[in-house]
Amino acid sequence: MTMTTLRTMVYDAGALIAAERNQSTLWRLHRSYLTAGGVPVVPSPVVAQVWRNGARQAALARLLQGCDVLPLDDALARRVGELLGHADVVDPVDGAVALISARTSATVITSDPGDIQRLLDHLGRAGKRATVKPLH
Repeated sequence: MTMTTLRTMVYDAGALIAAERNQSTLWRLHRSYLTAGGVPVVPSPVVAQVWRNGARQAALARLLQGCDVLPLDDALARRVGELLGHADVVDPVDGAVALISARTSATVITSDPGDIQRLLDHLGRAGKRATVKPLH
């Protein structure tokens, strides 16, 4: 019997916004991934980009309870800055998503696949380990 490895899933801001808006596509994907034993990853800058008022973001809070929120430490922050400079991109949140996704060979769940793919392309071989799945 062969066991398939569950690919890491990384949520960007579009995924968190979809959860907050109770979009069924995102919630089905999230529940399915949790049921399969996965724990989605959310870079902490993504949370900062979307979080505004916890009292009115119950759906988002519920989603984040089932996620692993990764901190942006000094080394990762510097790598994000370097990537942004090479790719001529200004959004550090997308840079964090791209780097974490490449490092973990993850699938990025995003509403803006072009920006993430552009950053992954600038990571060369490491960026090819990640895939981008657009939210519809």
